[in-house]
Amino acid sequence: MLEVAEIIRRHGTAVRASLGARLLPSQARALRDLVACRTAACGGHRTQCTACGGEVYRYHSCRNRHCPKCGGDQTARWLDRHQARLLPCSHYLIPRTLPGALRALGFGHQAVIYGALMRCAAAALQALAADPRFVGTQVGCIAVLHTWTRALRYHPHVHLIVTAGGLSADRTQWIAPKHPAFLVPVRALSEIVRAKMCAAVHQAGLLEAVPPAVWTTPWVVHAQPAGNGARVLDYLARYLFRVAITNSRLEQIDDDRVTFRYRDHRTQATRRATVSGVEFLRRFLQHVLPRRCMKVRYYGLWSATRRTDLDHARTLLETDRVPTPPPQPSAPTTTPGAPATALPVCPLCHLGTLTLVAILRPARKVPP
Repeated sequence: MLEVAEIIRRHGTAVRASLGARLLPSQARALRDLVACRTAACGGHRTQCTACGGEVYRYHSCRNRHCPKCGGDQTARWLDRHQARLLPCSHYLIPRTLPGALRALGFGHQAVIYGALMRCAAAALQALAADPRFVGTQVGCIAVLHTWTRALRYHPHVHLIVTAGGLSADRTQWIAPKHPAFLVPVRALSEIVRAKMCAAVHQAGLLEAVPPAVWTTPWVVHAQPAGNGARVLDYLARYLFRVAITNSRLEQIDDDRVTFRYRDHRTQATRRATVSGVEFLRRFLQHVLPRRCMKVRYYGLWSATRRTDLDHARTLLETDRVPTPPPQPSAPTTTPGAPATALPVCPLCHLGTLTLVAILRPARKVPP
């Protein structure tokens, strides 16, 4: 399979020279880690087959959150945990995009602008939800940061997964939205987000770098029903511990060009893009976040300080639901008496199993 690591091996030196001093420490680390991932540079272990005696080397992952080969286990754990905590109510999906005139500032001050975008979008939503004309209380909100389009273009935006309602002030009942079709008016939401972002940029001392027209131009905000929230949560979970492209989307790599496929968001048709290796890595590195920059935040009922309220809301909602018959037990998928976990099968002879022989320390120098 073609890999992003191979593109870095071929064009990493050229992109470093192209970016020069503009190469951020987080980007330089991503280039190093992705090349070393699942090689002797990360260490590993040596196993031996019980049947043919062949030796198999298994190297460790780099664990960089921008690596296309890492993060699968983290994604599964995060998704299982959050799907179990989803409230049994309707949800909404509200995306909030950073305007084009602010994107250069956003890339230059990623931790400040990305954090402000997530915080201001959630605060504006809570301000409108607290209005009795719309909900009358705080709602639960999960904010997830994305910075890319499917063609790897720079497009920072935040997805908000929002509960359709919240707890009353006395915590005795669940308050549903007055207008289930749209939850809160998006035009008013857009104006409040814009005003809060202006205040946040001013507080950060960056207001002079922004064209004044940004604060008078309408900001586009959408809101759409998201069912019970499970499908949206599954979609967003794929990008929490990975970056904008997977290795499976790469179609061709040569000394000059890289071809990858993507799906057009308007027509849903599969398209292909062919760019130079340096351009591909330049696009890729735009989505490498600085250290400690969080991609997901929780507000309202979903905040860490309100877990008791979240559980209480679930109890109220489940009490009001029509009881459903318990699911029938499924047939066992394993043979009775079989061990819970089986040893890995030898990939050489496919007969024996692999047993650990030695632990390999990370190598200091690895040949290309």
